[in-house]
Amino acid sequence: MSYQALYRVWRPQRFDEIVGQSIITQTLKNALITQRISHAYLFTGPRGTGKTSAAKVFAKAVNCHYLKDGEPCNECETCQAITAGRLNDVIEIDAASNNGVEEIRDIRDKVKYAPTQADYKVYIIDEVHMLSTGAFNALLKTLEEPPANVIFILATTEPHKIPATIISRTQRYDFKRIQPKVILERMEYILGQDQVTYDADALKVIAKAAEGGMRDALSILDQAMAYGDQSGVSYDNALQVTGSVTNQLLTDYYTQIVAKDTKAALVSVQKVLSDGKDAQRFLEDVTAYSQNLLLYQQDPEMVNQMELGIIDEQFKQISAQVNPETIYQIIDELNEVANSMRYSMHPDVYLEVLTVKLTHLTSEKTATTVVTEASNQNEIEQLQQQVQQLQEQLASLKNTQPSPASVSAPVKKTPKKSANGIKVALNKVYPVLDHATRAALDYQKANWSDLLTTLSVTQRAVMHVSKPVAASDDGVIVAFDYSFLFQKAQSDQELVDALENGLDRVTGRNVKVVFVPENEWPQIRKDYLVGKQKSGTTKEMDDTETAEPEQTESVPPIVEKAEELFGSEILDIKND
Repeated sequence: MSYQALYRVWRPQRFDEIVGQSIITQTLKNALITQRISHAYLFTGPRGTGKTSAAKVFAKAVNCHYLKDGEPCNECETCQAITAGRLNDVIEIDAASNNGVEEIRDIRDKVKYAPTQADYKVYIIDEVHMLSTGAFNALLKTLEEPPANVIFILATTEPHKIPATIISRTQRYDFKRIQPKVILERMEYILGQDQVTYDADALKVIAKAAEGGMRDALSILDQAMAYGDQSGVSYDNALQVTGSVTNQLLTDYYTQIVAKDTKAALVSVQKVLSDGKDAQRFLEDVTAYSQNLLLYQQDPEMVNQMELGIIDEQFKQISAQVNPETIYQIIDELNEVANSMRYSMHPDVYLEVLTVKLTHLTSEKTATTVVTEASNQNEIEQLQQQVQQLQEQLASLKNTQPSPASVSAPVKKTPKKSANGIKVALNKVYPVLDHATRAALDYQKANWSDLLTTLSVTQRAVMHVSKPVAASDDGVIVAFDYSFLFQKAQSDQELVDALENGLDRVTGRNVKVVFVPENEWPQIRKDYLVGKQKSGTTKEMDDTETAEPEQTESVPPIVEKAEELFGSEILDIKND
């Protein structure tokens, strides 16, 4: 059989012939020119984007003695042998059928032998993600430290299945989908070289159907050429081969949906089915048409570039008539039916039901929108009235509000919350202060170092920056220099028990321990004194109402209490 498929005949033999991957090819050429050649490469990307072709071109270039600008000469004996597949030093392995440990061990045993003809021995492992876990483990060490004259090139369409330990030992190149415009230009060049006539619109249909794969495009083109016999590549032949419908039929169908013409839309569907078109393919075409409408409404030039200029006046009219919300709903319905149709034996039924739903979708949406907008307007008016009433009530309350001086509320002793969110137990602090004396505080300070020796090493580390600041016969207040240590001690019941037991042994008394932060202790003490002062002042005023004016003013009880607690030499009382 002398005939070869187009994608085999026109397989790239130079980096410049690999279309749509200019960044990757330029990087590889620069690496060859500067001799910065890695020992392992990983080529990833969709099918038909040039991964294996790039690997073979690289294998030729790295072994070519007449390299020019990073391109192989394709004329020397080595280049021709690699092109013909005769060179034993370039080994291409299909991992889908050679995915076991034994095959990889065979590679591992052979890499230590020097190449027989070429400068480098190149292993091209295609579909490498198909290797088993054991095979990957067997390849790991060899891939990490191969001999100096061995290069591995791994190719895959599913890089997420490759272990990270393999990926990290390679240079990764991600091949992208080829743009339809680039595929179109390549097909025009090939047909021009083969002197085959073609319809420009036919090549556009094939370029779109290829979905970014150059090999797929050439396979479809080959099939269209065979279908058309000697007449070249016609538009109708391309539609028949790809299973697509004409752009005019898509435009008519969409126009009928927007116009809510159910009967005409069903006739269009029957024409699609009677022509033998695939229902799933028709849904994909309608979805793509909807996408183009959305994009055209945002940026017309974007659609011209992506869809190869297949934009007519009817398309522009539909874009002006339909709103984006309707297109969103159409796409949602198309996706839902496409998922259901995939497992159905009667796709024509789904397609007809979908058509009826789409032709009634716009009117239902419009009616719902009108009702919703009317309902929203009523709610807005009601809310505005309620706001106005509340504002009037607020104004009347401000006019009748009593002065702050006439309002009094009892003061509750609640736990004080510090700036960092730590609560100080004031209900335990104030009772100690009620009976605190200077003598008790001095006694606790004198025995504090002895008390710390009874604690464990960890507990002493916490209490090292603490000290007693107030004490009574049955309680002691301990202040911490750092808030985080206070928080730790506050939540450590074992530490509290150890301190109270130690105080019992050292002092012979049952003494309760209360913790406070050092930076908040002055404010706590001040609040306590102010509270006592207010209480004492009120009582004193009641007593002095019946007293004689000539009576000598006595020292307030709060001052005596402060002197008893903290000493007279440091006392400074200020009224807020």
